[in-house]
Amino acid sequence: MAGPTLPQYKRVLLKISGEVLGGEAGFGISQQVLRRIAREIHQAHQLGVDLGVVVGGGNFYRGVERAQKEGTDRIVGDYIGMLATITNCLALQEALEDLGSDTRVLSALEIRAVCEPFILRRALRHLEKGRILLFAGGTGHPFFSTDTAAVLRAAQIGAEVILKGTDVNGVYDADPRLNPEAVLFSSLTFSDALARDLKVMDGTAFSLGREVKLPIIVFNITQEGNILRILKGERIGTLVHP
Repeated sequence: MAGPTLPQYKRVLLKISGEVLGGEAGFGISQQVLRRIAREIHQAHQLGVDLGVVVGGGNFYRGVERAQKEGTDRIVGDYIGMLATITNCLALQEALEDLGSDTRVLSALEIRAVCEPFILRRALRHLEKGRILLFAGGTGHPFFSTDTAAVLRAAQIGAEVILKGTDVNGVYDADPRLNPEAVLFSSLTFSDALARDLKVMDGTAFSLGREVKLPIIVFNITQEGNILRILKGERIGTLVHP
């Protein structure tokens, strides 16, 4: 009898789009979606994978879009978005702990009543103790997206790969929601992604990923089981690599 499948990676940073947590409405938090994703994260952790998680805040507020469309202050909008990520992390923490996971929310913005400040040595110690880390507050600075925060935190904790969960199947040469003829890439380099100005992640995140040589797998997290499939070695989504 074959033994259990060992995970492909030992330490992983999972980036979850905020809009995904909004479910079909795309706004707020769908408890059904939240608990399904929490269950998959819990199962992945039980495989023996060290996990850090960054969640976007777009299900509540998108500072860049508000600034572009309404002329609101970009800096204020970005800070509102950072607060939205803390809300999402606290909700995910509760869902994970209901399943028996030991978690910590570490925030780049200090709100000590509900989460710990991000301190790298503390984060690494939590991982050594087998805790799932939820990184909130983005980078703590305006003008940087949660995609960039995901690459930064992944590099800091020594993750082997970033799994970016979105509501599309990977990286396309055009927006598949607008162009049904869009072509899905199985893999491409960071330089190619930057040259093509592909929008699945912002250029700063791609540039940092290239610099620190951290591969990113972009996949559809709305399909149940995809996190575990990737960890067990299945080729899903698009691999963006140095």
